[in-house]
Amino acid sequence: MNWQSDLLKNLAWSDTIINLEGKQKVADAIAAKVKDGDILGVGSGSTVYVALLAIAKRIKEEQLTIKAIPTSIEISLFCSKLGIPLTTLYENKPDWLFDGADEVDPKHSLIKGRGGAMFKEKLLISSSPVNYIIIDDSKQVKKLGTNFPVPIEVFPAALLHVEDELRKIGATSLLIRPAKGKDGPIITENGNMVLDAHFDDIDDDMEIKIKSITGVIESGLFINYNVDILMA
Repeated sequence: MNWQSDLLKNLAWSDTIINLEGKQKVADAIAAKVKDGDILGVGSGSTVYVALLAIAKRIKEEQLTIKAIPTSIEISLFCSKLGIPLTTLYENKPDWLFDGADEVDPKHSLIKGRGGAMFKEKLLISSSPVNYIIIDDSKQVKKLGTNFPVPIEVFPAALLHVEDELRKIGATSLLIRPAKGKDGPIITENGNMVLDAHFDDIDDDMEIKIKSITGVIESGLFINYNVDILMA
């Protein structure tokens, strides 16, 4: 028996989708890559949502059998609404992944995590042999940290220790990310907090330096990962 859920039926994207025409083109290109039997890693963000709509259309029209491993509760809900079956890393390894990014430098290193899902995003990118990162012109930067801070997921009890250690490796400002739909800070799907850290310079070792701090769960730095960039 299926749930007769008005919550899923009425689920809608929570924000305005910027550059919808460009995102639709690249979403269609992503959907065209889907083959019957694929296990898809599915990232976060509005472009991913538009791609899911295109993939769901192909599933319905062509009776494709695929499964998705989402990076967030939000995307899990949309997969359920669109009839895209879910699986987990316990059961399957992704054949390929598609996701967005907040910044991309000339070496294809990334800042991700404005949605707070960088831990699962990095886990899936590390697990997938092929990763498509969908961006528009506004996400291209000459150096990481130009427009966005580095999101860092932190175990709550370690917050002040992590603050101290981040300053030692060059953080110039640190803010606890506040929530919009609740009082207080963002709490991630893993029960942790998010610090947004600004650095004057992000070298190739910064991801490792941040991750080595006790209490850091993950950062939004993706340096030297196996990614293909698709422009919307």
